[in-house]
Amino acid sequence: MVSFKLNIATKEGKCYKAEVKDQNAAPLIGLNIGEKVDGNKLGLEGYELEVTGGMDYCGFPMRSGILGQRRKIVIYKSVGFKGALKGIKRRKTVCGHKVNDKISAINLKVLKEGSKKLSDLFGKAEESKEKAKEEKKEVKE
Repeated sequence: MVSFKLNIATKEGKCYKAEVKDQNAAPLIGLNIGEKVDGNKLGLEGYELEVTGGMDYCGFPMRSGILGQRRKIVIYKSVGFKGALKGIKRRKTVCGHKVNDKISAINLKVLKEGSKKLSDLFGKAEESKEKAKEEKKEVKE
């Protein structure tokens, strides 16, 4: 049983979260970072998405150009290492660029929008967060 948490970023800078399981997750297995996905396969009609990254079940980030599931590499400031001073290198563990069953979260970017907006499809979670923020402000005042 495969399940992925999807982080879908829009051009406006908003991020929507969704979860896909079993048959809906099957089209994502085997994709590389940078490949395009048809939104119809994920239940988003008319959308075209691009895989931009993700992380595995232990929290190690996916990195393009890495073959295999996990690898320890020496890297400068980039994906997997925030960096410190100029020239500092660090040995870090990162995941490969291919989506497999060990991946838990996948980051996607919207390339082409469909007829319905993502805010309409995923709006319920966003509305509940806004209400919670308003309640916290009222309590503080």
